[in-house]
Amino acid sequence: MLIRNKIILQTTSLILIFFFSLWMTPQATANSLFGDFTVKDEIRLGKEFDKMVRSRLPVILDPQIDGYVKNLVDRIAKHIPPQPFPIKATVIRNNAMNAFAVPGGYVYVYTGLILNMKHEAELAAVIGHELAHVSLRHVARRMEKMKMVSFASMLGTLAGMLVGIAGGGSNMGNLGSAIAMGSMGGAKSAYLNYTQENEREADHLGMNYLVAAGYNPESMVDGFKVMKQRQWHISNTNIPTYLSTHPGLDSRIGYLEDRFKRMPPEYFKRKNDDAAFFKVQTLIRARLTSPDVALAHYLAIPENKRTCLDHLGLGIVYSRTKKYKLAEQEFNKARALCPSDTLILREQGRFYFTIGKMDKASPLLREAYLRNPRDVMALFFIARIEGVRKNYKQAILTMRRVAEMVPHDQEIHYHLGRMLGESGHYFQAHAQLAYAALYGHDIKQAQFHLKKAEGLAKTKKQRAELKKLQETINPKPPEEEGKGKLE
Repeated sequence: MLIRNKIILQTTSLILIFFFSLWMTPQATANSLFGDFTVKDEIRLGKEFDKMVRSRLPVILDPQIDGYVKNLVDRIAKHIPPQPFPIKATVIRNNAMNAFAVPGGYVYVYTGLILNMKHEAELAAVIGHELAHVSLRHVARRMEKMKMVSFASMLGTLAGMLVGIAGGGSNMGNLGSAIAMGSMGGAKSAYLNYTQENEREADHLGMNYLVAAGYNPESMVDGFKVMKQRQWHISNTNIPTYLSTHPGLDSRIGYLEDRFKRMPPEYFKRKNDDAAFFKVQTLIRARLTSPDVALAHYLAIPENKRTCLDHLGLGIVYSRTKKYKLAEQEFNKARALCPSDTLILREQGRFYFTIGKMDKASPLLREAYLRNPRDVMALFFIARIEGVRKNYKQAILTMRRVAEMVPHDQEIHYHLGRMLGESGHYFQAHAQLAYAALYGHDIKQAQFHLKKAEGLAKTKKQRAELKKLQETINPKPPEEEGKGKLE
């Protein structure tokens, strides 16, 4: 229930650069967008790009991580001018210290950025900077000055590049990387000429958003300093994308520090509130990074200085590596230090579920959910326990609530489908398994379950559900949804 796509891409940071290079193709067409890139075009293009990102990159769906980032983006977005589109945030599993925004209000934050920042305010500063690019429509205005290929051609080429990078074999992956690298020189040069001119504007406006959202303005400079420091810990071939596409950190730190002199002193007395931020960092480090790297991080902390979150992280890592006795010890230490922490209650309950101790898992998960009714993960495992106990009526009811809260998660629909099948509801079972396959990007399997569901739909309600399923799995192509500039 964590990731839409489990393919881990080493070259995902090239996608945005290649995305721009497609727009800079000198080919002229009858449907050229030159000089007339409207807000409607921007919205549609962003939507299609987002579909490609979600189908090819490992998008994080864990409600605690995804929800935290969305809330943080929303907190800052409240202070930008009204936009003709909603701001939509997505978390991508990637170690690069990066965040970027594309036309249409889509903001993407990498887990590497979250993990490497020291405080929430520093992460908020980067997000504020990206939202400044959105509100100023920097990308859209740049595109208005470029000759464009047709919408269909652009999306087709981008799709081909994404398939190449994410291909199953190493040759396909290398080919996709080579294609992206081949286009990188000219695209990056043109983009940097643009960003050199506009980064200062985004920094200052982003600082305004950061301060308006209640953060200490020094956090933006602190975040830049973290990025500058991190570039010396990695090879030249893997510099964080944020450094390569957002250059000139020294000068940017300088002019931002000069601006501090003109700000009210009370702004600099604001304290960090990192409780939620540290919990999200713990989940990312313990669950989503290499177990060896995570274990080394926690073991480097002296025993007498470990917090309850440090013990929680160790418990999760030991559980991942099947060292269950050590895991249980660490979970107990975490709960002893923070007995009412809902994340610790949930994760220890999840651990006991993993090793088959339902009698220990159930009370912990239920307490976690009672203390925090927004904890979808706790509810997910509560439903699974009911399923294991063959209390299918309650299990299905609970899992449907989970599916309503996180509608596009493969694992949720898979387990709901299994429960429905085991309880004899075969039409519903195949329908849910079709959704699970679709959200797992297995179209062949989705079509298989759709066919099964078609043969089982008997009632009016089932036929209505079937029609919705058919439209979801076999949507109309973009050109049939509406005629416009971007065709």
